[in-house]
Amino acid sequence: MKKIVILLFFALFVFACQQKELKEKQAPVIFKKYNETVALEKQQNHKSSRMQFKLFQSKYLDMNTVFKPFEEDLAYFSEADYNALKPFILEQNIPSIQKNITAGNLNYEKLTLFYLYRIRKFESDSTKSLNSIITLNPNALKEARAKDKNRNLTSDFSIYGMPILLKDNINTNNMPTTAGALALAENKNTKDAFIVEKLKENGALILGKVNLSEWAYFFCSGCPLGYSAIGGQTLNPYGRGEFETGGSSAASGVTVASNFAVAAVGTETAGSITSPSSQNSVVGLKPTIGVLSRSGIVPISSTLDTPGPMTKNVIDNAIFLNAMRGFDKNDAASKEIKEDYFKNGLSNNFSNIKLGVLKPLLTDSIYKMNIDKLRAAGVELVEITPPNISFNGFVTLLNIDMKHDLPKYLANNADKSISVKSVKDVVNFNLKDTVLRAPYGQQLFDGIVADETTLEALEIIKNNLESEGKKYFSALEDQKLDAILSINNYHSGFAATAKYPTLTVPMGYKNSGEPVSLTFVGKPFSERKLLEIGFAFEQLTKVRKMPKNYQ
Repeated sequence: MKKIVILLFFALFVFACQQKELKEKQAPVIFKKYNETVALEKQQNHKSSRMQFKLFQSKYLDMNTVFKPFEEDLAYFSEADYNALKPFILEQNIPSIQKNITAGNLNYEKLTLFYLYRIRKFESDSTKSLNSIITLNPNALKEARAKDKNRNLTSDFSIYGMPILLKDNINTNNMPTTAGALALAENKNTKDAFIVEKLKENGALILGKVNLSEWAYFFCSGCPLGYSAIGGQTLNPYGRGEFETGGSSAASGVTVASNFAVAAVGTETAGSITSPSSQNSVVGLKPTIGVLSRSGIVPISSTLDTPGPMTKNVIDNAIFLNAMRGFDKNDAASKEIKEDYFKNGLSNNFSNIKLGVLKPLLTDSIYKMNIDKLRAAGVELVEITPPNISFNGFVTLLNIDMKHDLPKYLANNADKSISVKSVKDVVNFNLKDTVLRAPYGQQLFDGIVADETTLEALEIIKNNLESEGKKYFSALEDQKLDAILSINNYHSGFAATAKYPTLTVPMGYKNSGEPVSLTFVGKPFSERKLLEIGFAFEQLTKVRKMPKNYQ
């Protein structure tokens, strides 16, 4: 019997090889550095100083090396194969993709190949590259084949086999975790972050790591969003070099918008999920602190940090959130969450929903238009004028938290070979070659080093900021609202200090084509309610569209 099994396996192997030989082998795609002088000169005329870039391309990455593990498989995956799979993958939600796999229209290996081919197709084109990828999981295709082999009655609402991208401040056991910084370029031997363990337990396929604003945009002052020394300058697919990417989860938003994966994980301290989600017309959820673990994630603030799902639609967001949750004994803020964020589906109606409208925002024509749509749909709306509040001490909170939290990460979660052990060490490391390591400066890191606020004083600042944040959204309780409606990340800082969750959903585009989103701010641990409201709004408006040059 054993001999028969071996012979059968050998025959299948030979057959697979013969089938591969029958396909025409494609010429390898080579990533070439291009002369960006003219493009940078043009960029200096941008009206925003943050968009006057000093460089586009990474001076560190070689994408040929990143794609090397997939060279042979991609050689037999043609443009015709890619185009044939488009209808089953592009802009499809998780349930649709899973149904297409059940129907035999594709499998997890083809799904993964499709995304790898698509990433390479655009990132190797100097006129369309978005500088969004830092590294790829070298075992992605091997893992996808295993998913196909072991698939057994997978639910249409499962993350199983879905290729996911991670912001590159989230630890993985087989890819470096750099936070975009050259000081962490060799941060390789790390244990999976808790949320990555959960994703894998639920069958997700980690496709790779994406670019971000270096050190989660708490590094340089007034510098471009989406820039890192490792990854270069991330660009917005709706307007390359024209619109900001948002930050700090820049490429998490960019890659989801561009259909480079099913979904991506972002992290937020105060706006770093809502900002890039809004700028890239995707759905982003910043959950209440404690819903998702922060263990194994390069920190800014243990007070405010949280990861969160970034997806093309609300259904995927709920499925993705479910797949990451779990109590983590190593995260002091972690909570035992029993609520299922997608059980029995999401309701497509606004019955008994009461929302707060911020009167100062009604001068925005897109916001007002969507408020009118909600009113016409029967939503009870209450116009509110929020009180003036003090936000004093916010930078101090981030300074002192990072001064203490980063050394803990470096000691407990980083590769033991990493030489930097503190913020001051990183500053000194960068001073040895500022052109390469910190071309826009490191003013915020300098501020952290200089800040001598005591932990006792910090507690007072934290309490005051939380109180002021809750005061700004006091109508949630006073008027018994289900959520307050904002624009993009306009009020993400206030929501962060109040410890309130936010969900941002595409609501339109400016005349220029720049995306704009409606952001729902809710009470602590109201994620399910926000997802319900967000889904109903998404189905009412259905405004998201793919970037025209990435279809």
